[in-house]
Amino acid sequence: QVQLVESGGGLVQAGGSLRLSCAASGLTVGSYAMGWFRQSPGKEREFVATISRRGGTTVYADSVKGRFTISRENAKNTLYLHMNSLTHEDAAAYYCAAKTTVLAGQLTTGYPYWGQGNQVTVSS
Repeated sequence: QVQLVESGGGLVQAGGSLRLSCAASGLTVGSYAMGWFRQSPGKEREFVATISRRGGTTVYADSVKGRFTISRENAKNTLYLHMNSLTHEDAAAYYCAAKTTVLAGQLTTGYPYWGQGNQVTVSS
């Protein structure tokens, strides 16, 4: 049974940093294209960042480019999202997702595996 469990969220001041983790079981992160998505109340879930199955290709939403970094550690079977210079617009529930294709995609459809979400709150 596949499980993706996010952690590392919480309350952070504007301008601060957080690192989200997504621990996988039942699948090997190095064999899947993976992504981070986020959802705020009343909004649709949106793409944040993706990493290809072999890790050579990363793609970022324009809103986070230069501030967020997606990476993974195969030895720990874990996906990460390093977030810097956080703003109120970054406050959301963050979800990791996995798919079996080589390249990840920016659409939520096509990802069969999802975590339960982890809340990030940004204070003034």
